[in-house]
Amino acid sequence: MSSKGKSSAEAGGRAGLVPKLRFPEFQAAPGWEYKRLASFLRDSSGRAPSTTTLPVFSSTREGLRRQDAYFDGRILQNNNDYGVVPPGCFVYRHMSDDGTFKFNINDTGGEIAVSKEYPVFETVGLDSKFLLELLNEGDEFKHFAFSQKAGGTRTRLYFSKLCEWRTRLPTLPEQQKIAECLDSADALAAAQGRKVETLTAHKKGLMQQLFPQEGETKPRLRFPEFEGAGEWEVRTIGEMFSLINGCAFKPEDWKTSGTPIIRIQNLNDPSAEFNYSQEPVPERKRVEPGDLLFAWSGTLGSSFGARIWNGPSGVLNQHIFKVLMDEQQVKLQFALLVLARVEEEIARRTHGFKASFVHVKKSDLVKVEMLLPSPREQQRIADCLSSLDDLIAAEVRKLDTLKTHKKGLMQQLFPQVSEAGA
Repeated sequence: MSSKGKSSAEAGGRAGLVPKLRFPEFQAAPGWEYKRLASFLRDSSGRAPSTTTLPVFSSTREGLRRQDAYFDGRILQNNNDYGVVPPGCFVYRHMSDDGTFKFNINDTGGEIAVSKEYPVFETVGLDSKFLLELLNEGDEFKHFAFSQKAGGTRTRLYFSKLCEWRTRLPTLPEQQKIAECLDSADALAAAQGRKVETLTAHKKGLMQQLFPQEGETKPRLRFPEFEGAGEWEVRTIGEMFSLINGCAFKPEDWKTSGTPIIRIQNLNDPSAEFNYSQEPVPERKRVEPGDLLFAWSGTLGSSFGARIWNGPSGVLNQHIFKVLMDEQQVKLQFALLVLARVEEEIARRTHGFKASFVHVKKSDLVKVEMLLPSPREQQRIADCLSSLDDLIAAEVRKLDTLKTHKKGLMQQLFPQVSEAGA
């Protein structure tokens, strides 16, 4: 691969633009030309009755997901026809709440059923993997998709509108070469992703062994120095912790300077901006780095649950508890594990919905019973799982590096929007 291709200015007299990075065999090839997608796409939608035996899938931002797996064993009731996606064809949700669309290719090896509202199409004379990168990763298409918003809260991108999109395309052989390169990068990232998933599953399984099972008072797996120790003690959350709710700030209380107000958005995203308070901060509602917090109202898997605060000193907003404990009796890192198990129990009660919004009253939370070992055993378990967390975090960083590498590669292999004066 070579980066000695002509610049945009040097390519001005040619039919199209060239990327900054080009494979050697295409150095002398024509520049990329604007073309309308309509001549490369063919509607491939079909229909199947509600009684179809085809596997039913949802097209999600994480890929195609079987409904029985996506909804933990349940298939949503459907009394109407399904759409059918032949092998190798594209499918996508044509409505988006945020203007972002995710396209998926049916690589299951057979026909699948989807919502009949999903557009289904195939490519003709255009490499499908190349197009997939343009649609899912390209900035130019993102601009086009956002431009389709026409009032209301949702953006709609019908197949007919998709066909109107014009973009720069190289020859088919160059498309295929680029697709192969990016496919290799995807394969590396996917392998790294599976490694992260395996380690995460290992940690989950280890926790199940290191904590007593339901109806039991001793864990099935114990460190050697605790094998002869007694049963774990039954304690309620209220007995283990003191839960202090945050202040009920109103939008008019928010200032541009003062004491940072720690809201759920700041728990989810360390880079999120703070609102500030200029009122005196009650000491019991002040948060310092290293404090244990529990968001008691939010979405499972993201905003809801426990975490240790690593940001600046601030004042706690409502819907978040500051969790205090006697660390001679309950170790901080073990307290985090205890509250994580409370989260798991709440998630179990939601019957598997992936984005369940939950709201837990303090009066209910303090009654939850958990089992507590000695402080020494708490520390030993916490240290073991913390080491595993460090390993997982290191592998996640490697995954992020691979994703960043691919993004940078795309910026070099595709002419950028700015290069066309867009």
